[in-house]
Amino acid sequence: MSDKSEQQRLSVFKTYKLYVGGKFPRSESGRVYEVTDAKGNWLANAPQSSRKDARDAVVAARKAFGGWSGATAYNRGQVLYRVAEMLEGRRDQFVREVADAEGLSKSKAAAVVDATIDRWVWYAGWTDKIAQVIGGGNPVAGPFFNLSSPEPTGVVAVVAPQESSFLGLVSVLAPVIATGNTAVVVASEKAPLPALSLAEVLATSDVPGGVVNVLSGRTAEIAKPLAAHQDVNAIDLAGADDELAKELEIAAADNLKRVLRPQPVDYFATPGTDRMTAFLETKTVWHPTGSLGASGSSY
Repeated sequence: MSDKSEQQRLSVFKTYKLYVGGKFPRSESGRVYEVTDAKGNWLANAPQSSRKDARDAVVAARKAFGGWSGATAYNRGQVLYRVAEMLEGRRDQFVREVADAEGLSKSKAAAVVDATIDRWVWYAGWTDKIAQVIGGGNPVAGPFFNLSSPEPTGVVAVVAPQESSFLGLVSVLAPVIATGNTAVVVASEKAPLPALSLAEVLATSDVPGGVVNVLSGRTAEIAKPLAAHQDVNAIDLAGADDELAKELEIAAADNLKRVLRPQPVDYFATPGTDRMTAFLETKTVWHPTGSLGASGSSY
C-alpha cells in the first residue's frame, strides 16, 4: 500500500519569486520565463522582472541604506557569518541547484557550494578590518590631525556573472554589503534559481530587508533602467557582455556612477580587497591639535 501511494504522489513544485525589500513578490508584470538545465530539461518558471520591479528594488535599497551603513562593522560581520551558517544547513539543496544550473557533477557542485560558504566567511572577517587597511592618519604640515576613513558609496546595482550562478554571484555581492552598501542584484539570466534560493537564506539570516534585493529575468531589460537610475550610486558589470557593458557605462555616466567594468575572474581564487574598495568613498577630516609650543610640541 505504501509503495503504491508513493508512486501516485505528485511532486510539490517550488514557486520561485523575486526578493525586494525583505519580501517575496512576483513580478508586477506577471511574466515568467522557463529555466532549463544544461541538457535543456525544464527546471522551473522564474519571474521575469520589469522596469517597475527594478525601480521598486532601488527604493527598497535606498530605504535600507541608512540603517545598514550606520550599523557597526562588527555587527555586519556577524550578519554575514550568519548567512554562511544558514547556507551550511541547506548545503544539500544548493548542491542540487548548482549542479542543475551549471551542468556540474554532484562532487563539483559541492566544491562550488563549499567555496561559496567560505567566501561569505571570508568577507565577514573583513568588515571590521578594511577601514584599518585603507584608512588611517595622514602626515600633514601644521598643528592638525588629518584622518581618512572609508564610507560606503550607497546603492549598488550588481549584474551577477552569467556562468558562475552561485559562487560568482556571492563573490560580487558579499563585498558590496560587507562595506555597508545596499544592493540590487540582477541574477544570471540562464541560471537564476541559486540566486533566488539564496534570497530565502538572506531573509532568515538577520540581513535587514532591502539590504539585498534579487531580480531575475532578461539581464539587459533590468540592467538598463538600473544603470540610468538617478538614485543608484554605483554598478558592477560583472555579468554584462561587451556590448551591454558599453551601453550601461554610457547610461551610468549621467549621474557619475562608479562603474566596475567586467573582467576575467577566477572565482575559486582568494579575492583581494579590490571589490570592497571599488564601492567605498574616502572621507578625510582635519582637526586642530592646538598651537605649536616653543619646544615644537603640540597638544
